[in-house]
Amino acid sequence: MQHRLTKAPVLAGLLSLGLLTSVAVQAGMYRYTDDNGRLVISNTIPQEATKRGYEIISDRGRILETIAPAPTAEELAAREAANKRKQQQEAQLEQDRQLLKRFSHPDQAVRAMHRKVEELESVISLKRGNISVLSNQLDNEQSRAAELERAGKTIPDATLKRIYRMEGQVRDIEREIAAQQLEIDTIAQRFLSEIERLEEITGSERTLPLKDTDAASSE
Repeated sequence: MQHRLTKAPVLAGLLSLGLLTSVAVQAGMYRYTDDNGRLVISNTIPQEATKRGYEIISDRGRILETIAPAPTAEELAAREAANKRKQQQEAQLEQDRQLLKRFSHPDQAVRAMHRKVEELESVISLKRGNISVLSNQLDNEQSRAAELERAGKTIPDATLKRIYRMEGQVRDIEREIAAQQLEIDTIAQRFLSEIERLEEITGSERTLPLKDTDAASSE
């Protein structure tokens, strides 16, 4: 006994596979505007016409899909600028959130700045003390070396090595001090920016002076 496929099962199978929609779109026509501004309906569409946008229509003229025009260079630039502004705003919001986790009032940031600067200034003070000690020792070694020279004697290599070593140590410490002074300036600038931002986002103004010298004079 032979079995024949009827149309109903075939249509049901196509519907279940979503093939009828695909066939309908493939069988559709294109409606677009040509280079002269005339409306054209065709089963093909030029590449240039796709940039102006077009419609896919059925054989009965029903719109199946609308394809928007390609964005212009100005629109792309505006879109990129808008995305950049959005990213900057999101980054600023995150920075503000992190800042408010550290400080709830500008005065708290002022106190933190004073503490950090004082810590670095204390370290610098200790290093200057080390330079003072090394300088005294260096003066003594150089004086003994000068006396030997005046007496026409040869300066021992050990003495020269000590002098060179101490001169190098003094230079190293001086470089460290200079770097830490720059660090103080950098930290102060960062805190000043944070204090100004805190005043803006909290609506509160600082009441503490920005420098300890100001604090001393105001007491």
